[in-house]
Amino acid sequence: MALDIATLRAKHPDHWMKACAIRALALDGVAAANSGHSGMPMGMADVATVLFGRHLVFDAAAPDWPNRDRFILSAGHGSMLLYALLYLTGYADMTLDQIRTFRQWGAITAGHPEFGHAKGVETTTGPLGQGLANAVGFAIAEESLRARWGARVIDHSTYVIVGDGCLMEGVSQEALALAGKLELSRLIVLWDNNGITIDGKVSLSDLTDQKARFAASGWAVFACDGHDPQDIDRAITAAKAAGRPALVDCRTHIALGSSAQDTPKGHGALTDAKLIADTKAAYGWPHAPFVIPADIKAAWEATGSRGRAARMDWEARFAALPAARQAEFARIFAREAPARLTAAIRAVKKSAVEKLPKVATRRASEMVLEAVNPVLGETIGGSADLTGSNNTKTPDLGVFDAANRKGRYLYYGIREHGMAAAMNGMALHGGVRPYGGTFLCFTDYARPAMRLSALMGIPVVYVMTHDSIGLGEDGPTHQPVEHLALLRATPNTWVFRPADLVETAESWELALTAKRTPSVLALSRQNLPAVRKVHTSRNMTARGAYVLAEAEGKRKAILMATGSEVEIALKARDLLQADGIGTRVVSMPCWELFEDQDAAWRRKVLPPGPVRVAIEAGVRSGWDRWLCGEGGKRERSGFIGMQGFGASAPAERLYAEFGITAEATAARVRALLG
Repeated sequence: MALDIATLRAKHPDHWMKACAIRALALDGVAAANSGHSGMPMGMADVATVLFGRHLVFDAAAPDWPNRDRFILSAGHGSMLLYALLYLTGYADMTLDQIRTFRQWGAITAGHPEFGHAKGVETTTGPLGQGLANAVGFAIAEESLRARWGARVIDHSTYVIVGDGCLMEGVSQEALALAGKLELSRLIVLWDNNGITIDGKVSLSDLTDQKARFAASGWAVFACDGHDPQDIDRAITAAKAAGRPALVDCRTHIALGSSAQDTPKGHGALTDAKLIADTKAAYGWPHAPFVIPADIKAAWEATGSRGRAARMDWEARFAALPAARQAEFARIFAREAPARLTAAIRAVKKSAVEKLPKVATRRASEMVLEAVNPVLGETIGGSADLTGSNNTKTPDLGVFDAANRKGRYLYYGIREHGMAAAMNGMALHGGVRPYGGTFLCFTDYARPAMRLSALMGIPVVYVMTHDSIGLGEDGPTHQPVEHLALLRATPNTWVFRPADLVETAESWELALTAKRTPSVLALSRQNLPAVRKVHTSRNMTARGAYVLAEAEGKRKAILMATGSEVEIALKARDLLQADGIGTRVVSMPCWELFEDQDAAWRRKVLPPGPVRVAIEAGVRSGWDRWLCGEGGKRERSGFIGMQGFGASAPAERLYAEFGITAEATAARVRALLG
């Protein structure tokens, strides 16, 4: 640090007091909660003050203005930095009482920033690296929308503060490499380079030259003294003009001015009264806890309104657009589906029952997308290097890259985690609907971001193909057995496993009209016969489960299945009916939606009495809800599926060897009936 505190106070008094308002609120909020992270806000207050005061284009009175610059705190443990900024600049919902009740029940000031709790919180951060990877998605969405709507409507930047931990997480490499390849010039990363982690100095565990790493991935790299406002301003100004994504190395001191400065202690909660008093004295801050002098608050509120003229100019430009254009813009940002979507889905379904195609559901998904993508201009597709296997690219999309910002398809490379996190960012930015594909087994790589999709309530669509041992010879490393159970265990996630083209079309319709729920489409590699043979305009998948084939004669058994095993259930029904055993087949493409149905519908589909057998080429976990609950009994239920991992062999052999067959299903029913 070239300038000590005394010099900073003397040379930049106005800046210093504004920055110290952040530091004081961070100290007070963490002390009141007796938990949190004081040191990061204390260290990055100068950078944040310069960023908000001189560069970030926003209006605190209009936090949802579509053309605002986005600010993301990837180092989410330093949440009091963000909350202090929102309060000081005048966001209406971020009151002083919210600051006082930091980390308490019912407060919008959660321990880590949570999207949807407070205006100005653009994404949920805390899991390190996620905010950085989200920011790549924000920048992609901005570039895409600017190309389609013009710079008079969309023209803004994305700023993200990262810490050492964010840059150690593996997702950071996926994110920065993708951003570099795409030349996302409106993305600026401010690195809080304080050299400290919880365990000690960064050098205990890492020796990476971060600036060289970013430069090697195509980024412009700058550095500054993170406590000198003039130097910070110089570096950010240069970063904005770089013409490619930019990293600013902000050399800072964690817990600046306290006895915990530059120590691991400074990373955590500084709650000792003497330490806080001594630190505030060093700052020249004599005010009581949570007291911000009127002149300092007024200066910050002026910062909060600095972008008001730009916002009003934008509103005037927007109002000058044709009414239809305004309505379309409002629609995509409201996540409303166009009226033509229903007709497109209905046409696919009608054609399917006329032609009864035998196709893999991954191909069925592609057929739906071929009908849907021309109708929904806001979709942005992609795949983690499995485009030909996931069937996610349709001819009309074009490729999004540095040369073609109007393209709507992304080649993510082998970066499942980075892809998922970037899609979160796109959905959060608004105006686009992202979907991306990989193999279902590789949700393991993407799961941290998929969990955040659910937590934040954003409708990202995950196209996960090769959904069972049915993928065959690639073997158990690629054959998911536990993944459906893991995904179904995640709150606020729709897991669709359609059985044919009709169910696939219905699943896509639900995924593309969702507003606050992400969807997973688990799709087969192998061809499957059509099972829905009568057209209906009703979306039966929206019910979660429904009767596909009714029992003939007295109903004695109910077979439940999803996806590729619905075919097996129907064949087993034929065997049982031939023996005079009345058997109903229930297709269950989405458990979560079935759970949401009223008790009367669930009882209608799964009435008590008959024996129940579930068939799915995965583990049993979760199935007992439907086998033993909802009027079922354990002693009158069975499961046909996987008990362990798969093997390498053709699909037909694997199904036979693991006993997932119509014959095994019929035998289980007969045994249960005694």
